[in-house]
Amino acid sequence: MSKLAILCIDDEKIVLDSLRDQLKNNFKDSVILEFAESASEGIEILNEFKEDGILVKVIISDWNMPGMTGDEFFLNIAADFPDSKKILLSGEPDPNVIHKAKSKEFISILIQKPWDSKFLIGVVKDYLSE
Repeated sequence: MSKLAILCIDDEKIVLDSLRDQLKNNFKDSVILEFAESASEGIEILNEFKEDGILVKVIISDWNMPGMTGDEFFLNIAADFPDSKKILLSGEPDPNVIHKAKSKEFISILIQKPWDSKFLIGVVKDYLSE
């Protein structure tokens, strides 16, 4: 069985640091954890994982990033990573933004920032066990 990975993408270092801490506390020995500060860096990491035969089980991405939004990123990788669970993080309280994200078939779940750590870890655990 190939090694499993979780990839997190956010342009805000404080958010990545928070995700890193929470995920390492819960999954550091069971999966590869990787972090990117942009969608383009995330795509590079995904391509490396694919070449190395690493299964990217969960991808967590911020919605609002420069260059490519989180939903655009997920759409961009959907064909190459159809089985990866895709978690979109959004700090946007606008109901239209939330509705738009929830209507995307390639997004597994939308989680509002600031997220509840226990909820996020529970979602990731569920996705890893599928």
